[in-house]
Amino acid sequence: MHPSRHRLILLAATTAATVVAGTLGTVVASAAAVGCRVDYQITNQWQGGFGANIAVTNLGDPVSGWALTWSYAAGQQVTQAWNAVVAQSGAQVTARNVDHNVAIATNGSASFGFNGSWTGSNPVPGGFALNGTTCTGAPPTDGPTTPPPTTPPPTSAGVVQMEDLDRGLVSVRSGSGNLVSWRLLGTETSGVAFNLYRGSTRVNASPITGATNHLDSGAAAGSAYTVRAVVGGAEQAASAPALQFGAGYLDVPLQVPAGGSTPSGESYSYSASDASVGDLNGDGSYEIVLKWEPSNAKDNSQSGYTGNVYVDAYTLTGTRLWRVDLGRNIRAGAHYTQFQVYDYDGDGRAEVAMKTADGTRSGTGQLIGSSSADHRNSSGYVLSGPEYLTMFNGQTGAIASTVTYDPPRGTVSSWGDSYGNRVDRFLAGTAYLDGQRPSLIMARGYYTRAVIAAWDFRNGTLTRRWTFDSNSSGNGAAAGQGNHQLSVADVDADGRQEIVYGAATIDDNGRLLHSTGNGHGDALHVGDLDPGRAGLEVFKVDEDASRPSSYFADARTGQVLWSTPASGDNGRGVSADIWAGSPGAESWSSAVAGLANTRGQNVGRKPSSANFLAWWDGDPVRELLDGTKIDKYGTGGETRLLDGSGVASNNGTKSTPALSGDILGDWREEVIWRTTDSRALRIYSTPTPTSTRIYTLMHDPQYRVAIAWQNTAYNQPPHPGFFIGSAMGTPPTPDIHLR
Repeated sequence: MHPSRHRLILLAATTAATVVAGTLGTVVASAAAVGCRVDYQITNQWQGGFGANIAVTNLGDPVSGWALTWSYAAGQQVTQAWNAVVAQSGAQVTARNVDHNVAIATNGSASFGFNGSWTGSNPVPGGFALNGTTCTGAPPTDGPTTPPPTTPPPTSAGVVQMEDLDRGLVSVRSGSGNLVSWRLLGTETSGVAFNLYRGSTRVNASPITGATNHLDSGAAAGSAYTVRAVVGGAEQAASAPALQFGAGYLDVPLQVPAGGSTPSGESYSYSASDASVGDLNGDGSYEIVLKWEPSNAKDNSQSGYTGNVYVDAYTLTGTRLWRVDLGRNIRAGAHYTQFQVYDYDGDGRAEVAMKTADGTRSGTGQLIGSSSADHRNSSGYVLSGPEYLTMFNGQTGAIASTVTYDPPRGTVSSWGDSYGNRVDRFLAGTAYLDGQRPSLIMARGYYTRAVIAAWDFRNGTLTRRWTFDSNSSGNGAAAGQGNHQLSVADVDADGRQEIVYGAATIDDNGRLLHSTGNGHGDALHVGDLDPGRAGLEVFKVDEDASRPSSYFADARTGQVLWSTPASGDNGRGVSADIWAGSPGAESWSSAVAGLANTRGQNVGRKPSSANFLAWWDGDPVRELLDGTKIDKYGTGGETRLLDGSGVASNNGTKSTPALSGDILGDWREEVIWRTTDSRALRIYSTPTPTSTRIYTLMHDPQYRVAIAWQNTAYNQPPHPGFFIGSAMGTPPTPDIHLR
């Protein structure tokens, strides 16, 4: 394992190395044995003091209530602890659980940390015991902690776990009528029709077998609607009543946090920022999870204090379910807090995961770590102190599981600079690594070193599946290849998803699949961009003046199919079928003239924006979403389809929505912006009928996880795992089951 990680694995039958004069040593692991395993990590060290994190994994029967014991050989003393109650008598140390980590399932883990003192030397403890059982289990390695699958996942129907959604029925005012649309579920792509009711009156003469929308011409604004599936000629139960978009949108009221002032006396206020959705309470409809950004949020390159980051959950009627306060030890900015909303344990209710720290308070008021600890330095950076990963209960905001954040900070300068810019570049995502159930992806670094950790949340506990480190043997080609965002897709068609980490791709088993070597960039698109060739493609822009300014590659192999000449920092790029006059996706970017087809040939005028995308009108060709407007591309210019009124975009010049995706109605996409005063999130839905029938995109695994990672750093639009566009074929039937 690489010494820069500052990780020391301690086992009962090992020979301990010592830490002398600030030099960290290593320990040789013993053979595995049933019982427990301890990962003892010195996170930082200074003259006379040190910080440490301990992760204990239970290899035996589940425990409820635990005590971990060890002895120090050189007089070290524990001075402060978090996520455990630690007592010391002479050399003997005992750490006991606190409320949120009382239970450790079989193969589950619990983590805690502490600060301590030392003089002369700081030798590693020689062994540990959990509830009296000596811990002799083998430690994790820098590579995957579980072996890669040797056989592909099952191919029978219903393999992938997805959400059990309701119809998502919406009524949008359209001229003198109402466009009513609803979800076609991924489990009913054929053999189902629908009857639409206005009140108790059926509005369709015969069951609707085409697209899942109906324009109810002449209907009064505010009319109440329900829809009923018709299966085998038999009408099923009525849906929930339609949401009313009387002015073309729905406002979700928000509760704006109170502002404050920093230790340097700077006042700040709050604006609604990035959002995500998940079925938090299991009722089949989505709730919204929203990040609040203070007005003094910083890019990592900027010094200065920031206000606290808050994360809220709201129903679509504006009821706030909970608020998490991340506390003073999580800095505010686009690169710090990436949150994931997904049903990770398959209980039908989504969880919410994010990085936490000393002083974080859950939605029920539970404290993580120390409430008094302040790890901010005089420049406002947080470069010391414990780091955690917390899975929150999506319904209540309570802590479900907290573990030590992996990848750890280690030595700040090992990430590319010493002042705190590159060490705190975080990415997050969700991926079906086993082809069946979702795993949480948390990452750190991309300019130089890149480390990606995969986590499973099962039986109430976070457990690490694998960690990929570009510093590890065989992974060096991934160093410096990360983007300001990631993508997730099954690039090799084996039924399991990979992590497209900029110019490098990490296989589902945590090993490097390939790297183009073209380096870091600001935008990335992965999908079936060229339906004329097998598999998925990647379009990416670069900012290395010695590399292509953009390229189009085979997602399975990384083979570059075409590229554009180097031109310095190419900051924006998009790929999608926006024009029916050219087969497949068109690609364009800030630093390159023209619009490229799937072979890299210039086919005409470059769009006026290079930002987000949305399926909005009635055809399957995608539209341009930028700032607070939606435009239809044309060879002579754009046609405005939507001008958002009284709303604002997020993330400064990035001008991105709070969220855009197929969250309601048929397969077309909604757009969510904050109102200019942040007192509401305004959801827009299309008023235009369509004749195209596609199941809800939220039942396409690639698209669904793209909605989860959309809030990550430099937000990017989602793509499904199949082609939607001009002359498209019949969408594939999803291989899913609903939970």
